[in-house]
Amino acid sequence: MQKDFKRVKDSQVVISELMLPSHSNFNGKIHGGYILSLLDQIAFACASKHSRAYCVTASVDTVDFLRPIEIGELVTMKASVNYVGRSSMVIGIRVEAENIQTGDIKHCNSSYFTMVAKNDKGKSVAVPGLILKTDNQIRRFAKSIKRKNMKSNRVKEFHETDFSSEKYLHILEDHKVKIELDS
Repeated sequence: MQKDFKRVKDSQVVISELMLPSHSNFNGKIHGGYILSLLDQIAFACASKHSRAYCVTASVDTVDFLRPIEIGELVTMKASVNYVGRSSMVIGIRVEAENIQTGDIKHCNSSYFTMVAKNDKGKSVAVPGLILKTDNQIRRFAKSIKRKNMKSNRVKEFHETDFSSEKYLHILEDHKVKIELDS
C-alpha cells in the first residue's frame, strides 16, 4: 500500500546527456524540440516515481529558453515534485548545460509540467502528499499554487462567450497592427 506522504528528495530525478550534432538545428544550436522531449521524459520519471503510477502530461506551464545549448555540452536536468493535488503533480525542472572543457555551467531553462497519475484503466488515481522540509520546498509549493490560480483565471478569460472584436480593439492600440475590417 502507498504511503500517505513522501519527501521531495525521494522522488527527485537527475539525468545528464551529451549534446550531439544530431540534436542540433540549422543554426548549430541544440533543437528546442529535442530539449522538450527530454523535459517530458524526466517529468514522467519524477511523477511516476512519486506516485508509483503511470503518469501523463496534462500541461506545460512554462518553457522559457534562456540560453542556447551548444553541441558538445553536457546537459543536466534536475526534476522535483513541487506540488501535489489529488491526482496531479507539478514537476519543476531545471536545465543546465556544462562546457566540459572549461567546466562553465549555465542555467538554460526552468520548466513546470503538470502530470496526472493514472491506473491501468486510464482513470486518475490519488497521489501521496508531499513532506516539505526546507524554505525552498515551501516556496516552490506556494508558487505552484499561484501558477495554478493564474492558469485558472487565464482559462476563464479565454473561454468567455463574447467574441466581438470591438471589445478587444483597445488592447491592439500599442501594437504593430493595421485593422481593415470588411464591411
